[in-house]
Amino acid sequence: MNPALRKRALSPRAVSIMVAARVTKECPLEFTSASIFIAITAIFLLAGFVKGVIGMGLPTVAIGLLGLMMTPAQAAAVLIVPSLISNIWQAVVGGAFRELIARLWPLFAGIVIGTAIGAVWLVRTGGSSATLWLGVALVVYALLGLFKVEFKVPPAREKSIGFVSGIVTGMITAGTGVFAIPMVPYLQGLGLDRHRLVQALGLCFTICTIALAGALGHAGEIHPEVLWPSLAGVLAVLAGMRLGQLLRGRIRPAIFRLCFFAGLLILGGHLALRSIL
Repeated sequence: MNPALRKRALSPRAVSIMVAARVTKECPLEFTSASIFIAITAIFLLAGFVKGVIGMGLPTVAIGLLGLMMTPAQAAAVLIVPSLISNIWQAVVGGAFRELIARLWPLFAGIVIGTAIGAVWLVRTGGSSATLWLGVALVVYALLGLFKVEFKVPPAREKSIGFVSGIVTGMITAGTGVFAIPMVPYLQGLGLDRHRLVQALGLCFTICTIALAGALGHAGEIHPEVLWPSLAGVLAVLAGMRLGQLLRGRIRPAIFRLCFFAGLLILGGHLALRSIL
């Protein structure tokens, strides 16, 4: 059909739908909306509470729940500032900063390289399949936690496995905003004591957050309108972390972890199925 005739044949309703779709694609979410702002703050409060109780889970919970009302790339952009501040604090406390840097540098290098690769993919695809992969990542992470799957990393292959784990983690981070797989199982497989493990997680999360910020900036996903919900997220995360720390001794960790991973499994399954159906 002639393009001019095709354009003339479009009904006003069809034209309005096309315009709305274009506007939605360019600005998918109104961050200045009071209801959206309150919802984002509540999500960060919950994510901070989880981190306060078990020492991790902030980006996983935040990205997973934010993914219900925005794209993973948008959710990751909102998460950048709260995640960076909380992770820097976790990274510098513990007394093993230099030791962990010297031991984990291949993992860090892999994360940066993997995130750069993922950033190129994000630009080329527009993140069209990101919600599906976010759901898959959450399901995998939840299953590993529920079944208490543990890996042992051979000391002789620690650096090579760490480098590969970093690349995969970086690619998943750029695509979904979740930086847990396979980095967290790898760190747990090193046999670190509790304090070194917590600090190592903080270091890795910090590297992932900085690399993710670069990837999102390259993909054009960081906009001025995410500043206010992101700053509000900082206060909510800190308040949630403090509340979680206060309640840590009153909640049985095993029960809380069971509920946490079961919730992630349901959330991840919902996101994956929603992107397919």
